Order: sequence, then structure tokens, then C-alpha cells
Amino acid sequence: MAGQPLIEMQDVAFGYRGGGTLLGGMELALQPGSFHFLTGPSGSGKTTFLKLLTGELTPSTGRITAFGRDLAELGRDGIAALRRRMGVVHQDPQFLDHLPLVENIALPLTVARQPVDVPALKGLMAWVGLTGHAKTLPPALSGGERQRAALARAVILSPDLVLADEPTGNLDEEMSMRLMQLLVELNRSGKTVLLATHDLNLIRALKPMVAARVLRIAGGRVQLAGADL
Repeated sequence: MAGQPLIEMQDVAFGYRGGGTLLGGMELALQPGSFHFLTGPSGSGKTTFLKLLTGELTPSTGRITAFGRDLAELGRDGIAALRRRMGVVHQDPQFLDHLPLVENIALPLTVARQPVDVPALKGLMAWVGLTGHAKTLPPALSGGERQRAALARAVILSPDLVLADEPTGNLDEEMSMRLMQLLVELNRSGKTVLLATHDLNLIRALKPMVAARVLRIAGGRVQLAGADL
């Protein structure tokens, strides 16, 4: 796809203090509307990679640009504004257990001091199949329901980019595919999606449904995987 990438990495490296280089020589260009898988074994650096994209971590060397802005030149407010254009789904989503689900999903709007569009919120909950759980407290939800709620919360600000970090790690196969189908629908609506997973079977199952590229972290570097998956 032509045009300016949403996210671009140029010769990026990262290492935790005293731990040597974890990731190095990383190059990436996430084009608008693309779907990427990020794979690699546990501990290979997938979560670290995603945190670099959101500005939560700063690279040791190299340059990361997001939406045309150099992350190194953005202050705290700039990074906060940038993150509102990204929706992140974690493997273990955190909710405020004392608030009903509908308020948890709407929380990003509250934090951003934006009004809650009630019909749109109801439509979003229907999309993830949680219409009947608006008043449910998070501890009463199943794993699959929590992850679908986390996806709804991640996209409520209508981000350009959705990052999902092992979102199916605690789910069975049926629930995993249900969540994946929602991510595919987001991509078909024009959202850019980057999904980190170590589950190659999940990637194989999803590839016929979406035109995706597969990135593999191996030996501290990110490589475009071949067709051998």
C-alpha cells in the first residue's frame, strides 16, 4: 500500500539497563489499513516491541515515527495524544471492578473528557456480543467476555491503529476465533491491526480470512516471515 506509514521504525534497538540488547536493527512500516501478525516465542520481545510503538518505552538507538511525528520529540502530553489514536488490548485486561461493564468500556471517553454517545456505546457493546452485560461487574465475566470488553474499550475512541498483545492467550479455540473475527472486521472497516501471538495455529486459521503479513521476532530482530507458517 502506498502512502505514509502510520508507524515507522528505522534501525531501532532496545535493551533493558544492565541486560544487553533485547531487540536490534528493527525496521518496520505499518501502512494504513494493513493487518500484521507479530510472532515469536515467549520472552522474545513481543510486548517490548509493542511498548516501543506506543511510546511507553524509548529505544536505545534509532528512530520511531507515529502518524508523522518523531516519538523522541514528543513530551508527555504529545505521547498521551498519540495514544488516543491507538487502541491496545492486553492479554490480561485490567478493569475497575467496582464499576459496571458499560462504564469500564466508556472510561477512555471519560479520561479524554469526551461526551458519551449512548447509542454508539450500545452499538459497540452489541458488536462484541455484550449487550446483556451492561450492568455486570467485571469479576462476573468469563475470560472471553473480558477480552471482548477489552476490545470494545480499546476502540471506543475510534483509533487508527489497534494493537493486541496475546489477547487469546487465556482463551479456548472457539473464543479465540470469535475475538479474531472481530479484529478482522475492524481491519475490513479500515483500521490498521497489529496482533502479537505465539500461536502459529491461530495465524494459519486466520490467514485465509485476511490479507496479512507475518512478522517474526528471532535472534533479537524482526523479520518478515515466509510462507512456511
